[in-house]
Amino acid sequence: MIPLAVPNLAGREAEYLQECITSTFVSTVGPFVGRFEEMVAEASGAKYAVATSAGTTALHAALVASGVGHGDLVIAPSFTFIASVAAIAHCGARPWLFDVAAGSWTLDPQLLAATLEAETERAEDGSLRHSATGQRVAAILPVYTLGIPADMDPIIALAERYQLPVVADAAAALGTGYKNRPSGSLGADFTMFSFNGNKTVTAGGGGAIVTDDEAKAKLFRHLTTTARVGADYDHDMVGFNYRMTNIQAAVGCAQMENLDLFLNAKRRIAIAYRDAFADLDTVEPFPDPDYVRNGHWFAGVVLRPDFARHLPDLRGRLREAGIDARPFWKPAHLQAPYATAPATPMPVSDEIWPRVLTLPCSTGLSDADQAKVIEITRDEIRKL
Repeated sequence: MIPLAVPNLAGREAEYLQECITSTFVSTVGPFVGRFEEMVAEASGAKYAVATSAGTTALHAALVASGVGHGDLVIAPSFTFIASVAAIAHCGARPWLFDVAAGSWTLDPQLLAATLEAETERAEDGSLRHSATGQRVAAILPVYTLGIPADMDPIIALAERYQLPVVADAAAALGTGYKNRPSGSLGADFTMFSFNGNKTVTAGGGGAIVTDDEAKAKLFRHLTTTARVGADYDHDMVGFNYRMTNIQAAVGCAQMENLDLFLNAKRRIAIAYRDAFADLDTVEPFPDPDYVRNGHWFAGVVLRPDFARHLPDLRGRLREAGIDARPFWKPAHLQAPYATAPATPMPVSDEIWPRVLTLPCSTGLSDADQAKVIEITRDEIRKL
């Protein structure tokens, strides 16, 4: 089976892991954690980075640090991985689900502007309230889908106008950019990156936030290290044990040394798929807006609407041929835990998600294996 996305461990991962074992620094204290944070901050264009146990825990703590609490609403796109909205629920809040823009699959700023204008009001206490429910609107959580930064300039302008913090889910967008600016410096209060095993850069798990605000970075680090004060067992807040281990960071450091190589491989793979399927009138390419430096986390094709019903069978035939082809995210508004959450109409999300076919795109994918994927996939698509 040619896998969808597996880690490329061709660097110094084994060497750095052996250092952890030899030094006995295998837990949340050790030199690789600080080194990893410095590398992430530099690659994202931010001043500060704090590593965590997972991308989801980073989002949760960032929302808490931004003041999100029980009964609040947090604006988020429905077309996202479930962890984005789960982090909101972990705060005792609910997502306010928005549709995405067709050209990027990210939060639609025009829809955001129109909806905030029509469906919110300023309360006597100064908070922004969702008119239909009376709930406080506490933050905006844009998602950088597939490593494509959201259209952040208008989103940040709206956040400033409505006095809302922004926590960006850039899980797969390390090393990407927007209008010639790196993904960690686009105006969000916090930006999260994930280092799960299928990400372009992995630590075997883990996450990180970046920010340019020193006070925010200190608060986030305090929250994620149990809010401990001093050397004794005193704690001044409800904190979380969300720290990254030195073992994870060791793998992450080795991976970060090859970030540019990995990003170039992802781009090469995505372009090869785009060009190989360009002549087929049954499929469309993944989005690639001209205002971003795309991370191409996943690659593949999108079946045209008339052929969407064939996608499950197509995936099955590809898997029988040894190709690990998979679906993509089912939107949050269609998921049981969030079925009653406030939501905009979803014409784009509803149309996109049943049509996405992800194809093998590991950074170590050989030319021969990709050629095999292309040949078999083209043959199967022609049969539709």
